[in-house]
Amino acid sequence: MRGADETSGSLFSYVDLEDRIPARHPLRKIRQVVNDALASLDDEFDRLYVDFGRPSIPPERLIRASLIQILFSIRSERQLIEQMQYNLLFRWFVGLGIDDAVWVPTVFSKNRDRLLTTEMSRKVMAAILAHREVAPLLSDDHFSVDGTLIKAWASMKSFKPKAEGTPPDDEGPGGPPAHGDTPDNQTAETNPEIAPMPRTTHRSRNAEVDFKGEKRSNATHASTTDPEARLYKKAPGASAVLCFMGHALMENRNGLIVQGDLTQADGHAERKAALDMLHRHSPGSTRKLTVGADKAYDAAGFVADLRGACVTPHVAQKARHSAIDGRTTRHKGYALSIKHRKRIEEPFGWAKTIGGMAQTVYRGVERVRSRFILTMAASNLARLPRLLGA
Repeated sequence: MRGADETSGSLFSYVDLEDRIPARHPLRKIRQVVNDALASLDDEFDRLYVDFGRPSIPPERLIRASLIQILFSIRSERQLIEQMQYNLLFRWFVGLGIDDAVWVPTVFSKNRDRLLTTEMSRKVMAAILAHREVAPLLSDDHFSVDGTLIKAWASMKSFKPKAEGTPPDDEGPGGPPAHGDTPDNQTAETNPEIAPMPRTTHRSRNAEVDFKGEKRSNATHASTTDPEARLYKKAPGASAVLCFMGHALMENRNGLIVQGDLTQADGHAERKAALDMLHRHSPGSTRKLTVGADKAYDAAGFVADLRGACVTPHVAQKARHSAIDGRTTRHKGYALSIKHRKRIEEPFGWAKTIGGMAQTVYRGVERVRSRFILTMAASNLARLPRLLGA
């Protein structure tokens, strides 16, 4: 029998959102872990808010909304708010009822700026890792460290000599008038030599710029869009781009990220950030730790600092002048660390292809750092359903 194509006119729905989500949906386990982690941060949230005034967006809902944006590759917060209007899965995960109003995008962004600082993002990651089901998955002794470039939200055309220091005029045209075009300040009425004619050509604000032969460096130039971005290239032969450098510390048992950081890009940032993350993760540890890393970390100063902190440097050896000798390479654990350290590229790849970190949409080290750390926490969450057998 053919069904009737009729629209239901009922005013009320008696189906709970909880019943709409499949019992074996991966987000169920992720939401359980996130809710438990946020519950442990309740005192931290209380200290951030006063007891009077207009209620803000609940911090738990704001963090869950930011996580769902990362997990589902939603490119902007405005699009996130739009999809939460009609996506029941998103409403269920965030904690909104089917009749609850969704926030205005600008209000959401302002609340996110106040709440999701670097410190809060680190606390969210730590709370997730300290969860009773997640903590047994982590290794306490063996880690890997690496860095990756995060392209800044700034164009190469904004990289100008510091003496200029004037931001580009986004309201006016970016180049000279096209052939046959009329300057803006002249018309047929003000200049009789100009014959009235239809404007068939358009000017572009994005003018062509030729950088050939021009020497540019971070010492003499800066971006007018994001002054904290740096021109840098990580590999010989690669093109230099305006970017930041993201860093991660991974435990080797299941490849989960336990620490994240983001700095300005330079040749020493990776090694300095690695030491900072190790001290932050295991302050004053008396356990004998191992840290695997690639050849970029094979520097005498870095290796000496690791040994001084009771950390065995399982760093890949450079072909010449390596700081790693037979004292380290003769052990079987060295070969295992060199093998496992390559897994750190997986969360970096996930962050860039899924989490939106191939090119950040935020400006400034602080905002990009807080987002990068939260993205690393989201990459851990994406793997939990499989690791926990959910």
